[in-house]
Amino acid sequence: MFSIMRTNAAEILLHPQRLAILRALTQSELTTKQLAERLSDIPQATLYRHVALMHDAGIISVVSERKVRGTQERTYCLGPAALLTQEAFREATPEDHYRYFTTYVAGLLDQYGAYTRRPHLDLEADGVGYRDHVLNLTDGELRELLAEIRGAIAARADNAPAPGRTPRLLSTITMPIDHPTGDTK
Repeated sequence: MFSIMRTNAAEILLHPQRLAILRALTQSELTTKQLAERLSDIPQATLYRHVALMHDAGIISVVSERKVRGTQERTYCLGPAALLTQEAFREATPEDHYRYFTTYVAGLLDQYGAYTRRPHLDLEADGVGYRDHVLNLTDGELRELLAEIRGAIAARADNAPAPGRTPRLLSTITMPIDHPTGDTK
C-alpha cells in the first residue's frame, strides 16, 4: 500500500497522470466524473485512486459536495500542498531531481502525444512550438529575465475560461549548459 507518511509531496505530485489531474484542476473546479471525461486516457479506477491519494496529501481539496443517486459527489480544486516548496527541492538528492525531471518531461510528452492524436493538426494556428535558446547571462541577468517571464505569465494567469480562449500549456526549463571549451562562468 502507498503510504503518505513515507512519501513526500514531490513523490505524489510528480507522476504523469497526477500532473494531468493537476493541470485539469488548474483550469477549473471539477468533479471526479468531469475529470474522467477530460482525462479519458486514465482508467477510471486509477483516476479514483490518484484523486484519493492527492486529496489525502492535501494536494487537492474538496470545495463542495452534493448527493447524486445516493452517493456523495465531490468537487475538487487545487489544495495547499499543490506546489512543491523550495525546501522540498533543497532536500532532494541529485537522483531525486533527475527522477522528478524525467517524470515532468514524461508528462509533457504525454500532453504533446494527446495533441498530436487530434484529427486535425495546425501547429501554426494552435501556437505550438518548441525550441532551444542558448543565452549567455550573468546570474543577475538570469534572475532579471526569469522575473520578466514570470511577470508576463502572472499578468495572464487569472484569465477565466471564455469563448475564444483555449487552455494552453506553457512550460519552461532553465539550466546551465557546459561551455563548448569546458570553461564555466
